Amino acid sequence: MPNRLAHETSPYLLQHADNPVDWWPWSPEAFEEARRRDVPVLLSVGYASCHWCHVMAGESFEDEATAAYLNEHFVSVKVDREERPDVDAVYMEAVQAATGQGGWPMTVFLTPDAEPFYFGTYFPPEPRHGMPGFRQVLEGVTAAWTGRRQEVGEVAGRIVRDLSERSLTAAGEHPPGAEELHLALMALTRDFDAVRGGFGGAPKFPPSMVLEFLLRHHVRTGSAAALDMVSATCEAMARGGIYDQLCGGFARYAVDSGWVVPHFEKMLYDNALLCRVYAHLWRATGSGLARRVALETADFLVRELRTEQGGFASALDADSEDASGRHAEGAYYVWTPAELREVLGESDAEVAAGHFGVTDEGTFEEGASVLQLPDTDGLVDAARIASVRDRLRAARDRRQRPGRDDKVVAAWNGLAIAALAETGAYFDRPDLVQAATDAADLLVRVHMDWNARLFRTSLDGVAGAHAGVLEDYADVAEGFLALSSVTGEGVWVDFAGLLLDTVLIRFRDEDGALFDTADDAEALIRRPQDPTDNAAPSGWTAAAGALLTYAALTGSAPHREAAERALGVVRLLGPRAPRFIGWGLAVAEALLDGPHEIAVVGPGGDEATRALHRVALLSPRPGAAVALGEPASATAAEVPLLADRTLVEGRPAAYVCRNFTCERPTADPAVLAGQLGVRE
Repeated sequence: MPNRLAHETSPYLLQHADNPVDWWPWSPEAFEEARRRDVPVLLSVGYASCHWCHVMAGESFEDEATAAYLNEHFVSVKVDREERPDVDAVYMEAVQAATGQGGWPMTVFLTPDAEPFYFGTYFPPEPRHGMPGFRQVLEGVTAAWTGRRQEVGEVAGRIVRDLSERSLTAAGEHPPGAEELHLALMALTRDFDAVRGGFGGAPKFPPSMVLEFLLRHHVRTGSAAALDMVSATCEAMARGGIYDQLCGGFARYAVDSGWVVPHFEKMLYDNALLCRVYAHLWRATGSGLARRVALETADFLVRELRTEQGGFASALDADSEDASGRHAEGAYYVWTPAELREVLGESDAEVAAGHFGVTDEGTFEEGASVLQLPDTDGLVDAARIASVRDRLRAARDRRQRPGRDDKVVAAWNGLAIAALAETGAYFDRPDLVQAATDAADLLVRVHMDWNARLFRTSLDGVAGAHAGVLEDYADVAEGFLALSSVTGEGVWVDFAGLLLDTVLIRFRDEDGALFDTADDAEALIRRPQDPTDNAAPSGWTAAAGALLTYAALTGSAPHREAAERALGVVRLLGPRAPRFIGWGLAVAEALLDGPHEIAVVGPGGDEATRALHRVALLSPRPGAAVALGEPASATAAEVPLLADRTLVEGRPAAYVCRNFTCERPTADPAVLAGQLGVRE
């Protein structure tokens, strides 16, 4: 019989609706029930494509005996971290403070007042590898709750007090200058893996936000070291097993330091961010590899993650059934030499094995290999490799596909809108721009209410119940602003302004610091606040970036001032921990470089207008903000940067301004390219 989760919309919660555990969704009623029964709360946090969440569910939450013990001694609450990032953030902070590490599934034991007192992540069913068994943990918590209640209360109270003292402030801090950004570059240089690309050791995550900073730093300063780190990392990832060599798209991370074996789940936010990084790398250098990967990743987003309503689903699972019917991680993606021979025949299988790094020993489990792309360019006939890829793709399509989390998350769709709009513009792919526009339309229709408040998620075109958090407002505004620059539709600037005004009213304190939740959001044991990046840009610095671009397009001094004050935290953290505040450093580069305000005016659809607009969009300047419109059009009312801009001698023209000083308008794309540093 289904439990209470059967009424939820989260795909992750629905995965647990048939567990014998008597799950509750996060709600006041769950804690009231714990108080009534005088039992602790088990809080289990995960997400739909989380491999170890599935493992723990199969081992423990689907086990009748374990479920019976939980139902007798606890109120069990299940949370989708992607739906409630605020709940996840608060308790993950406690887990990391107590244990020095974190991850999912996250397992936390709470009092009926939601105060944490014991923590962990994955627990095996029996003691293993130095970890206690889950049943042992449950029995130990029960014994402490019934026999040492005062001690439990003291521990919980101390943890809550410690967390409450961790608030941040931006008061009195100026944004970082050239010196702090140089120090951040030096720190990244020390952490850079010069042999394999990326930063640090295993496991190795795509450093999307850091790469964006390094690219912008290179453009502003000419730093060869910054560009070398970007180019080496992007090539290593693109040739590694973390990248899907058949169909495009990046896995979540590599378990090794050489990008060979991925954790196979594919997330919307990773692919949106990396699509944009590779497109920007092409814009700055003309790299053919960057162009190919940007387009393949954009096509992956549209082909694999686009929903019927026009939005983008959250993720693809790591696991699927293998040929023997066993549920296994990576089964959809890996190959053995025998499988290559079965699909390709002896001769082409040998070519494919060499081209994609498939060995008899295997690079993954049980003799299977993850496809890579060793540097064999030019050694194999391109037409033959294209044929091999086509046949392998067709064979793989006959395998069972990984499950998809169809939940549409506002923030991640904002990232996808920006990536697809820009990639479509750079490479003359109007279908990608249309996909970005469709997603933006969905966010306005379904996620945004009449009061410019956002819902965090939707499913099948129906908004979820949970309020948007700071990253939703920031990333959606960023996506809308990018879309406006590409399409010339000023309404997207208007929508971005509404969202950013909500940020200033609801998410900011008197000192200019930003919180992850609105001032009228559900009260947790602490109001979450984190300026550092996680898998995606922090809401704090993403808001700063959107505020800065909006100010450049509209001339709004309050929005620019808010961006500058929010960046004060980057001055403090950037030189010391640049890997964890990369987006803030990237926004600081835009602040220091610009804004370069670029207004293109001319008749819509005119080839001369189109040529100027394309040059403007191809400017790699970190602080570039582009507006497109017709002279004396309605768009000028929505985008003040276009106000009073006229044609030049009856011809479409571009105006470039910086620091309140404008250059002579030009009708010549070559002159504009020189003004903006566009690569020839």
